[in-house]
Amino acid sequence: MNFLSSQTWQAPSLINKDQLAEIQQEFLSTWQELNVQAQKGELQPPRNRRFKGEAWAQNQQALLSAHVWQLYANTLERMAHTVSDSPQMQERLAFASMQWAEALCPANYLITNPDAMHTAMQTKGQSLLQGAQNFLQDVQKGRMQQTDESKFAVGENLAVTPGAVIYQNELLQLIQYQPQQASVYETPLFIVPPSINKYYILDLQPENSFVRYALDQGKQVFLISWRNPLAEDDDGILDASWGDYLEHGILQAIKVAQDVSGSPKLNTLGFCVGGTMLASALSLAKARGENPANSMTLLTAMLDFHDVGILRVFVDEAFALLREWQLSGSNKLMQASDLATTFSFLRPSELVWNYVTSNYLKGETPSAFDILYWNADSTNLPGPFFTWYFRNTYLENNLKVPGKVKVDSVPIDFSRLDMPVYMYASIDDHIVPWRTAYASSGILPGADRFVLGASGHIAGVINPPAQNRRHYWAYDAAGVAEFPGSGDDWLSSAPKHEGSWWGDWDQWLSKKSGKKKTAPKTLGNKNYPVLEAAPGQYVKTKAVS
Repeated sequence: MNFLSSQTWQAPSLINKDQLAEIQQEFLSTWQELNVQAQKGELQPPRNRRFKGEAWAQNQQALLSAHVWQLYANTLERMAHTVSDSPQMQERLAFASMQWAEALCPANYLITNPDAMHTAMQTKGQSLLQGAQNFLQDVQKGRMQQTDESKFAVGENLAVTPGAVIYQNELLQLIQYQPQQASVYETPLFIVPPSINKYYILDLQPENSFVRYALDQGKQVFLISWRNPLAEDDDGILDASWGDYLEHGILQAIKVAQDVSGSPKLNTLGFCVGGTMLASALSLAKARGENPANSMTLLTAMLDFHDVGILRVFVDEAFALLREWQLSGSNKLMQASDLATTFSFLRPSELVWNYVTSNYLKGETPSAFDILYWNADSTNLPGPFFTWYFRNTYLENNLKVPGKVKVDSVPIDFSRLDMPVYMYASIDDHIVPWRTAYASSGILPGADRFVLGASGHIAGVINPPAQNRRHYWAYDAAGVAEFPGSGDDWLSSAPKHEGSWWGDWDQWLSKKSGKKKTAPKTLGNKNYPVLEAAPGQYVKTKAVS
């Protein structure tokens, strides 16, 4: 029981000794109760899906190890919060303790996992042989496979909505999609996906494509496909800055969409980091007297980074300086593998150890899941872009301060963005906490509607109405008056609606999309002719680990 002793901590003066004593006593009491239940054969599987299955239920010794592990994990987390010097230190200790505890889970090891042992006996060892093959394949790929990647291919059964690339530069390709209705709204939809991921999360398969849904509702759609930079690129992309992505990326693509569509105004949409980038770009345009946006939709996006959730365990000056040093000189590429590993270990039980058990111990082939395929198809980032973004958002939260950040001497000021704004957040989002997304309502004078959906960062967004899944919270009548103060105040009186939020968004956007007109017969124009069919080449570039 030494791990429960305050002597194991290097700075006992920081420990709340009364809390620690209480934790010790509860640990010992629960330990004794578990042993008594095990002796009587009364243990039931813990409420953790990793211990489901008949083999666990029939093995009291295995159940005891599962319960003791759960007790151990919970105790470590509670101990981390007995440190009283700072909340950030508590969170870091809790995060480190969680990683340690998850690695020790008995489900991760063959000898302590009765389900895996049973599978091995039933298959006469074939499951172990297949698990070893799965492990070797993952070693060759340099990452753990979370889905059957052989079932998907971009341009074949993912990102297949008809369209064409009508413009490209060193940062992006701009896709114009083929209208799906005989008549379309005159004001097009312009989409900015995050540069940290590939765009086709918004255009997976026809039945769950957000892009296809917008087209089916009569929208004209333009979308940015960001380039995936590689270490050998020598055309300047590795030196690209935050300002470059705004100027030569978003604002340039907006000008092309205006020219091709003939519409001086666009309804704009930014997803995650794309939302932060979009608002920044539109702020630059506003400072120059330009107003290309008729409206702005922000999907799980942060403008105020005062609370970044679990990611704050990585946020401090030392980390910023380390990355700035690592990504300077000749090494200017932020590797996709670094980012992917970080995000996976935010939820190690679901995104790491779950697959160790199924893929390696039981020799199972992961099921085919398009979102997980997309998740594995990650992207690199230019070092200057990443380091600027990390310091000015996560570390110093500069973007929310009017005029503090400038691009080519032009200030970014979100408080001048007076176009109507639709904001969506997901209640279980661990990347963009929903209350932080809600905080944009206090920054943007045009904040018009906030909608809170069920589930997490991706599953909450990709929720097509035809599936009639989940639910969302939203006021029945839109308007600035619907923002009562804090996010919790908003949620306390927001009505709950069954199904997808997509219909709510479309109803809001359609009112801001102008009149209907005959859909264009061709894509592009004489200034920006079709370069290639969608999805284009940029999205097919794989990150090299």
